[in-house]
Amino acid sequence: MEIIAQYGTVFLVLAAVFGLFMAWGIGANDVANAMATSVGSKALTIKQAVIIAAVFEFSGAILAGGQVTKTIRKGIVDAELLSANPELLLYGMLASLLAAGIWLLIASRNGWPVSTTHSIVGAIVGFAMVGIGMDTVHWDKVGFIVASWVVSPVLAGFISFMLFRSVQGLILDTEDPFDNAKKYVPYYIFLVGFIIALVTLVKGLKHVGLNISTTEQYLYAVAIGTLVMFIGKHFVNNIKHDPRKDKKFHFTNVERVFSVLMIVTACAMAFAHGSNDVANAIGPVAAVVSIVHSGGEVASKSMLPLWVLGLGGVGIVIGLMMYGKKVIATVGHQITELTPSRGFAATLAAATTVVLASGTGLPISTTHTLVGAVLGVGLARGIGALNMTVIRNIFMSWLVTLPAGAILSIVFFFILKAIFS
Repeated sequence: MEIIAQYGTVFLVLAAVFGLFMAWGIGANDVANAMATSVGSKALTIKQAVIIAAVFEFSGAILAGGQVTKTIRKGIVDAELLSANPELLLYGMLASLLAAGIWLLIASRNGWPVSTTHSIVGAIVGFAMVGIGMDTVHWDKVGFIVASWVVSPVLAGFISFMLFRSVQGLILDTEDPFDNAKKYVPYYIFLVGFIIALVTLVKGLKHVGLNISTTEQYLYAVAIGTLVMFIGKHFVNNIKHDPRKDKKFHFTNVERVFSVLMIVTACAMAFAHGSNDVANAIGPVAAVVSIVHSGGEVASKSMLPLWVLGLGGVGIVIGLMMYGKKVIATVGHQITELTPSRGFAATLAAATTVVLASGTGLPISTTHTLVGAVLGVGLARGIGALNMTVIRNIFMSWLVTLPAGAILSIVFFFILKAIFS
């Protein structure tokens, strides 16, 4: 307790700096994933993707990031066992932020799309296991996370495969693909609006305190989907067939119609991602703020100050602007060649998987889900459409994420403990 009273301000400054660094890493890696399909399919330029991410990620973080956040990630660490030594939790959370941030920097520099959730989870498990004791870790929760490595990419891959098959059957493989695109794309736009609204209502707004029933969530999602569909239909109807554009690529005019859909998807995905992942990733910052302000009291939940949400929003935008290009290139270009129609199938499949996982309580990674969805779209065109070398490197980076976060966190935990104790 004396340590907290003596170094309280120092801990708050470190939490803010490390939290900003961690959020920067999310921007460089996780947001780059969310924007990769739009950029890779050429529906958006890098500059447009950064602007959309800046506006919608920040809006999602501030408006729907939540007033209360679980500071002990997914119940991985038993908070009650730390009540006698709150400074250990402080060191651990600071070490976890720094460790996860450094791993995300390494991964982003190499263009590896890794999971920010698993980076912070691995870090927290590491410091808790070695710094406090094996019995403080809820190993069943860790088992769930390992299971999600397989479940989320496979599920998203299956959904994107089926979605792109439907696009092929209804539009691409017909005698008049352009007219059919104008006919069916508004329905796909409705589906995007509906699913993304549901992601935000079910997953993103759960911390705000809005007690919306399941029936109301679906009704709101249908209403939002219908509104988005009519707006999208207006832009789709304005696209005129230009025979000259089809000379190089037979489906250029069709893909122009799908570009409208990809822009809608990019905006909605950015908001949903901001509302959910920003608050979760800066949970350790809220833990430090809570312990310092309460004079050492360890609570499993704490109020999340607005400045912490703002810190996360700013960090994410800066990270994407400075370092997002490499991961965008990996997911958007190197796994398989993407067009707006393929990118739409991948993004919607990823969003659908997030909704399904939220309902079952399975802690999944947005990154793993989106990569799985891109793989599914590639498989719909045949195994030859996939770059197996890039895929192998991505899978290896996933396996390394948990232990990398844990090892770095253990090192920083003992360094902080030595400095302040």
